[in-house]
Amino acid sequence: MTQVRDIALKVRSKNAGPFWVTIDVFCGSSDAYTTLTTALKTDAIAALYHQPTQLLKRFDIPDLNVIKFSFPRPVIQGHRLDRDMHGAGWSTLLAELDI
Repeated sequence: MTQVRDIALKVRSKNAGPFWVTIDVFCGSSDAYTTLTTALKTDAIAALYHQPTQLLKRFDIPDLNVIKFSFPRPVIQGHRLDRDMHGAGWSTLLAELDI
């Protein structure tokens, strides 16, 4: 089965402030962008990250061939229970998602 990382040029995640994480899917081409915008359903991404659908923000940016997802961090950045201070590890789940 095909994974997101097989189609996307790059999938990365980062902090969007101390309370949110953003995942960027750089598609690299309009064909890849079309394929991924169709395949990546918002409710499926919310379920992947254990988020209520209404809290997941999705931004489709066709001029840049980029899809962005943002959602609240499970704990505030820097909290003693925070296991990913920079938010860089969140992208792996999406990159390895079968579509």
